Amino acid sequence: MAKGTKRKADPGDVATNRQAAYRYHFLDRLEAGLVLTGTEVKSLRSGKAQLKDGYAAITKEGEMWLHNVHIPPYGPAARDNHEPERPRKLLAHRYEISRLQARVQERGLTLVPTRMYFSNGRAKVEIALARGKDVGDKRQTIKQRELKREMERAVHERR
Repeated sequence: MAKGTKRKADPGDVATNRQAAYRYHFLDRLEAGLVLTGTEVKSLRSGKAQLKDGYAAITKEGEMWLHNVHIPPYGPAARDNHEPERPRKLLAHRYEISRLQARVQERGLTLVPTRMYFSNGRAKVEIALARGKDVGDKRQTIKQRELKREMERAVHERR
């Protein structure tokens, strides 16, 4: 990979949270819609959102909100811009939210955004129900990744 270029997981992704797979074990995934303003949509289409420190929380009213996701201000809309890290409401069915809320109350589980993309012109976020990894788990993940790279190099050299 050339220096300075970003690797995206899937074509069409606006943003991915690659570090989440290093920090967490994913137990379940959910696709949720986003409530955005016009300038946020235009900024997302330029592909500069950051999910690294983001998380989702479920309120007492049964609403799901996305926090700490950075969507930079849209340049041409100088004065009518949005706040870059404001909480954003997530759209999902009530039964999905209540199911996630019950599981999040278990010890050590959290909701982490893994990718942001457009589907049929609408902004979507993939939320993962995740459990934090221990230091030993992180070392194992690094070891597996290095072994996979070595195998790919050996296959490439053999050809």
